[in-house]
Amino acid sequence: MGKVNVCLKRSYIIVTSLIAILSALLLAVTLFHHGHIHYNEEIEIMLPGVFAMYGISIITLILAIIGVYGACKEKKWALILFVVGMILGSLILITSDILGLARRPQEVQQLKRHYLQMLPLNNASEITIDSLKEIQIELECCGLDQGYQDWGYNIPQSCLCSQEATNPCVEAPRNSSLSEYTMMNDQYVKIYKESCLPYLIAYVMMVIDTAMGILLGVILLWLLSVALCIFILCRLSKKEDIPVVVYSTEAKAGNYTPLADSAEVT
Repeated sequence: MGKVNVCLKRSYIIVTSLIAILSALLLAVTLFHHGHIHYNEEIEIMLPGVFAMYGISIITLILAIIGVYGACKEKKWALILFVVGMILGSLILITSDILGLARRPQEVQQLKRHYLQMLPLNNASEITIDSLKEIQIELECCGLDQGYQDWGYNIPQSCLCSQEATNPCVEAPRNSSLSEYTMMNDQYVKIYKESCLPYLIAYVMMVIDTAMGILLGVILLWLLSVALCIFILCRLSKKEDIPVVVYSTEAKAGNYTPLADSAEVT
């Protein structure tokens, strides 16, 4: 069994330990998210994704621990198990990333159908209305598809333009529920002009693109750990050069003279 370079072993342990830390953080975030959505109405839709995150984080954490153990103790079986597991995991993540990019247009259409189902907003549930009000304040918009007209007569105060608003605003309809809010110069208040659906889709797509970028970074980190582990396995499989012992007929006991005899002669 050959000797493993110290720098190579330390590099592998550092990378694998980083993977273990990230896996532990992912597991903690998944536990928190699972508890947060426990009382959500759409928990049945979210559960498959939560269980997938559990599986990825736990399996990756176990593989990372086995990989560090294999490097420290120079156990080939542990390193081989780490390589096989991480390669399979990397292939799954690469496939998911490619499928996510391919399904991007379908996700946009699905988001549109999901939000347009909430119309008319006057008949929407209180939870939907409250969440949409928060979205209107955050994204500086009003309504979903046709702007403030989606609210009919009852336009919420979350559609009112703030003093720091950057999106375009228009005067509120005179027959709306906001007609009682007037400026000091007897001008009607202004509300956000644009609807929220384009901003919502752009925001969700940005989150998806960010997640895919993070996923690509994780894949590269996993592949780096696999490459380092393969180098360690190659070093362990390499046989050390053992010097060959050659017998010589000249090496006889009679060819040597004790030093004590020469000292007595002098």
